[in-house]
Amino acid sequence: MMTRRLQVISLGAGVQSSVMALMAANGELPRPDCAIFADTQWEPQGVYDHLDWLEKQLPFKVFRVTKGNIRSSSVEQGFSEIPFFGLENGKKTIGRRQCTNDYKIQPIRKKLRKLLGLKKGERAKGHSAVTWIGISTDEAVRMKPSRDAWIQNIWPLIEKGMSRQDCLAWFKKRYPTRPLAKSACIGCPFHNDKEWRDMKINDPKSFADAIIFDNEIRNSGSSGTEQFLHASRQPLSEVDLRNLEDKGQINMFENECEGMCGV
Repeated sequence: MMTRRLQVISLGAGVQSSVMALMAANGELPRPDCAIFADTQWEPQGVYDHLDWLEKQLPFKVFRVTKGNIRSSSVEQGFSEIPFFGLENGKKTIGRRQCTNDYKIQPIRKKLRKLLGLKKGERAKGHSAVTWIGISTDEAVRMKPSRDAWIQNIWPLIEKGMSRQDCLAWFKKRYPTRPLAKSACIGCPFHNDKEWRDMKINDPKSFADAIIFDNEIRNSGSSGTEQFLHASRQPLSEVDLRNLEDKGQINMFENECEGMCGV
């Protein structure tokens, strides 16, 4: 029986994965079989606009997959996969992070199985997939192997020795009039103060939505726990974002994320 080995870009439609896909389109990287965009249905509109443009530049198929709307699920189901910052009887807590796995890794995994022709519950039996992850040299700590033996994660930008700034320079040289947005959910607690401030100034619609969401989650957790998007455990609408220095919002992408978000 013939086996298949897929080459697939994990496309977040942010800086690194966009450049990685365009490098493949321009012959600077081998051409993959396809790209897969895992949609949380809560990205800034600029990311979706960029993805629409990006699809037209690529000579290979881009599949869009989704588990559902992470925003509405977080409010409606009474618990969230998003790691909110909490206060429980004055004690600081942080929620369990399941969002990357549930809304990124698993939808992509499900699509890979379908592309390989595998039925529900069927073992890979020699079929395999190589997933390109858009991590650059300045975020090498985020490199993690796949949890599945039949999926191999690789990091072409690392192999090319490219940093995020290298990616921005590569894109600007070839597409000088186009912006590049960072891919991340609007209400991601991993945003630092600079990112929140940038959203407030340049994407006020998304920032207003984040404030509404921040208020909606306040008492939707376990009994006695208040939940917040900002590490200060203040309502987002009250956080002072004027200072250029971040006030305690840790870089959780580097320390916690599985390399699938923000790229």
